[in-house]
Amino acid sequence: MALEEKVFARLGELGAATVYEAHGQKGAIDPAIKPLDPTSVLAGRAVTVKLDPADNWFIHVGLMHAGPGDVLVVDIGGYTDAGPWGDVLTLAAQERGVAGLVIDGAVRDSRDIVESGFPVFTRGVCIRRTTKRQIGAINVPVTIGGIEVVPKDIIVGDADGLVRVPGVEGQAALKSAEAREAKEIGQREQLRQGASTLDLLGLSWPESIARLGSET
Repeated sequence: MALEEKVFARLGELGAATVYEAHGQKGAIDPAIKPLDPTSVLAGRAVTVKLDPADNWFIHVGLMHAGPGDVLVVDIGGYTDAGPWGDVLTLAAQERGVAGLVIDGAVRDSRDIVESGFPVFTRGVCIRRTTKRQIGAINVPVTIGGIEVVPKDIIVGDADGLVRVPGVEGQAALKSAEAREAKEIGQREQLRQGASTLDLLGLSWPESIARLGSET
């Protein structure tokens, strides 16, 4: 496994919440974009697609730019009254080794997608058809759930949500997430030994009150 793929895999294991908290509490994507299957785990580099509402021509084009380790990130401006992605595109993506889909829009054939095991994070589900007439854009900056994503950014997602990490910060994000995970493992052990969460967070009475008083 290549180093980059190992970074993606480990970030996925650590989870979106840990990556977000550890790496500066930035890049959290609108929680309204959810996994179809809450057991899905997603981590990879962004291949971005911008579509007009109710048209999916360029989602097919974008898929041809994606491969192993890539996450197709599709900006439809939050439009959910048509489903430009379904079971056929899911199979095509799996055959290319694509890591998953994040779409600020809707999908269809949701049951088949879940059964396929392909990670899909979407704002909605809609059976209405799309056209194939409007020219979109591939590998340009897009906005997904209020967060700008550029090509080769890292996307991490699971049941807790989605977070974007700038592509050049992957190793740093992994290092900080590993450190946070190690800290939390230590905290869990202290809890098993009788400590309280107030103790662990330095919020015990009356010390925390005294500290707050000194800060006013």
